Amino acid sequence: MEPSNARSGLDESAAMTAGRPPIERRRRLSPAALAVTGQKVRPAYSPIVIAGAVRVADFLLLGLVGVSLYLGYVVRLTAFHWEYIAAIFGMTATAVICFQASDIYEIQIFRGQLRQMTRMISSWVFVFLLFIGASFFARLGTEISRLWISAFFFVGMAALIAERLFLRTMVRGWARQGRLDRRTIVVGSDHDGEKLIEALKTQDDSDIDILGVFDDRNDDRALDTCAGSPKLGKVNDIVEFARRTRVDLVLFALPISAETRILEMLKKLWVLPVDIRLSAHTNKLRFRPRSYSYLGKVPTLDVFEAPITDWDLVMKWLFDHVVGALVLLLALPLMAVLALAIKLDSPGPVLFRQKRFGFNNVRIDVFKFRSLYHDQADPLASRVVTKNDSRVTRVGRFIRKTSLDELPQLLNVVFKSNLSLVGPRPHAVQGKLQSRLFDEAVDGYFARHRVKPGITGWAQINGWRGEVDSEEKIQKRVEFDLYYIENWSVLFDLYILLKTPLALMTKNENAY
Repeated sequence: MEPSNARSGLDESAAMTAGRPPIERRRRLSPAALAVTGQKVRPAYSPIVIAGAVRVADFLLLGLVGVSLYLGYVVRLTAFHWEYIAAIFGMTATAVICFQASDIYEIQIFRGQLRQMTRMISSWVFVFLLFIGASFFARLGTEISRLWISAFFFVGMAALIAERLFLRTMVRGWARQGRLDRRTIVVGSDHDGEKLIEALKTQDDSDIDILGVFDDRNDDRALDTCAGSPKLGKVNDIVEFARRTRVDLVLFALPISAETRILEMLKKLWVLPVDIRLSAHTNKLRFRPRSYSYLGKVPTLDVFEAPITDWDLVMKWLFDHVVGALVLLLALPLMAVLALAIKLDSPGPVLFRQKRFGFNNVRIDVFKFRSLYHDQADPLASRVVTKNDSRVTRVGRFIRKTSLDELPQLLNVVFKSNLSLVGPRPHAVQGKLQSRLFDEAVDGYFARHRVKPGITGWAQINGWRGEVDSEEKIQKRVEFDLYYIENWSVLFDLYILLKTPLALMTKNENAY
């Protein structure tokens, strides 16, 4: 179990006046970088998810139009026939396939109007011609209502046009808000970087928004302004910069021959939840086309990808909120009993909030049941809870041993959305191994924060929970957490969640 704080509402300034270190060490950024981080930035929307949602909307809209016209007209004249329903959804599915073949499920197409409408209408006409031809050869012409098929064609087309006009308005609004931009920083403020930025900026319908460049060099090779983009700092500043503002892509403009420099930089940057790519724009060494991914027409080599994105992120969000809400409802009676026991056992609040590291190393407040005496609080959890610790109450020993003190974190999952049901455990911001903070004791420690932390996790069900009194224990936690991040799936989350109760009963020797 992680060290606990038994006092709610204690702020950082109070901790400073008490002689304790500040909660977080922050690197000083340049004025140019601070100007960028000070801008209001909205969360990004995934183009892949938007395109998938539009496919579903097209299918449902056309299906609704066809069924409504059939039930409203044909059924009144003849008996109900399931063959009509099958034909409707067959035509609808064919239409979506034709739309896909016409490449109209792309964000750039959604923003336009002429290309989108002409491709969509021509595909819809093709679907009906295909259906009429098939019904002719199957000799079904006399059995199908001509009025219904005509109405389905024209009303369906009108519904699609109205839907796309609404979608165009929405997408253009999101684009103005920056929700569809890929906020990009370039590493390398030299002539190669200048060529790369110019190539990216000259592309039509590009979603790349270049925030600036970073470079460690202080000689003449490093430009203060690179193709109109300002130099924001050195490579060591990127981690802090990416935690103060949204960064989606880190793009190296260095040549592949600078292997040593690139590896040194990657060791610092891989802990961030961003895509990292190496530009191949100016490299003379060429690989097979399949080796590249492209930013418009600019070839790049993928180095690291942000974990759990697009539809995976949607699935994890649904899993957290649907399953989390069910678990919370089932746990409410037990939580009420525990709250009463805590209140009767010792004076003080039942719940407390503690600062912990969340996604991308951002500090979050997590809820827990109070397990320490209120007058012996450790606001920053700078002193770990050990075996037979006198600060722990009688009820506190039981709920810490069984991890029942974590149940209020279901509120974080369902209502605040800053925790997941499953993920790396959020450690206290002043969690230490002996006299060193966890990130000083383990290389790549903050890579755990590339995903949202969880109430339970792969490390916990494998026995790596409780007191951290050796380097092996924190190292193993990090190793298991990184394995979880690289191998995530909904089934993996479900497996961990189902195995958690058994693990809490059998692997609790380090929980005090």
